[in-house]
Amino acid sequence: MGELSERTLQGIRYAADIIKACRRAVVLTGAGISTPSGIPDFRSEESGLWNRYNPFEVASLAAFRYKPEKFFDWLRPMALTIFNAQPNMAHVSLARLESAGLIQTIITQNIDRLQQRAGSKNVLEVHGTLDTMTCSACFHQVDSQPYVQAYLDHGEVPHCPECGSVLKPDIILFGEQLPARTWLKATEACKKCDLMIVAGSSLEVLPVAGLPMRAVENGAHLIVVNRSKTYIDVRADVVLWEDVAEILPCIVKEVLGD
Repeated sequence: MGELSERTLQGIRYAADIIKACRRAVVLTGAGISTPSGIPDFRSEESGLWNRYNPFEVASLAAFRYKPEKFFDWLRPMALTIFNAQPNMAHVSLARLESAGLIQTIITQNIDRLQQRAGSKNVLEVHGTLDTMTCSACFHQVDSQPYVQAYLDHGEVPHCPECGSVLKPDIILFGEQLPARTWLKATEACKKCDLMIVAGSSLEVLPVAGLPMRAVENGAHLIVVNRSKTYIDVRADVVLWEDVAEILPCIVKEVLGD
């Protein structure tokens, strides 16, 4: 990590003071928190996946129903990366704050489960999970684990043990509704929080992008740590345009005094 500017150092100290003073903090994480772990994001100008693929051809619900094999071919390299990735210091830092009772809920747009693997307990996956799959015909849900290795190693498309139809990973595709119960919990957490921390999200994907505004309009403080600017920076108490894997550990060190 290079030398931090005085502006950044002041922002770190102010963010730490806010965190210590609040009692119902909620965190919203996006792809930027996992890019230091080697998982590419979708929208960055240089490396974003949507610069190489048309999402509606490979990652929409309609595309999956029409050609599920093409979807699984597209997903496989990313799945290999996800299953081999390790949590980075940003994930660990948030887990430490949660363990210390300073964060109540972590809302994530990511499907990589790195936050849970870092030790976090109360994580809401608003864009779904790779942990389970649901049959596209009879809607029987299964644990993904028995199917993962054959898919990663040989590209085998998983089929339902009940009816033989193709199983769909329970991640949210374009044209698909967010998981209702998880979304309700996320919106309730944002209504009740006294602090929202945005970590590694460009806040460009609705409806999740609207959650920080919901928190702010209910009187919550706002801290934003992201490499690029977001629409809500003007409403934030602290904005740090930095790498979350470098800055979050600094904030945690200031908060916990270690």
